[in-house]
Amino acid sequence: MRREDLPAPESGLLLTHFLTVADVPRSRAFYSEVLGGEVVLAENPCIVKLANGWIIMNPGGGPTPDKPDVTLRPPDDPGTATSFLNIRVADIERCHREWSALGAEFLTPPIDRKAELRCYLRDPDGYLIEVGQATGLLEGILADPPAGPGQG
Repeated sequence: MRREDLPAPESGLLLTHFLTVADVPRSRAFYSEVLGGEVVLAENPCIVKLANGWIIMNPGGGPTPDKPDVTLRPPDDPGTATSFLNIRVADIERCHREWSALGAEFLTPPIDRKAELRCYLRDPDGYLIEVGQATGLLEGILADPPAGPGQG
């Protein structure tokens, strides 16, 4: 394990994304073998370096001294999301094709949203992942308006 592979800045800050997962080996395999990340630490916590960021994974559990009123668990309703991982790519068609061949299950193929092409998939625990490629945004074209309440 090399320091430069760990999410441990020498100054300032960096952003990581933590996921509570039901099965660490299954999730580690998804983020490394399907999405192409590099396993930096296998367990406790699992850390996968993915492009210029890190996914940190651990099983759920009850409160700890630093989060006394919080219980961690994977999502239990795939129809509701309060946050999601957003991955930006240079070639979404290629990404969709390659990740699908490796077992990723996308909700739809890439769809043109004017500012970007985008599609979504889920990881083994049901976490939603957006994959997007900037297109019109590079020319000042904004995305379609967000869906209204109840239209997700």
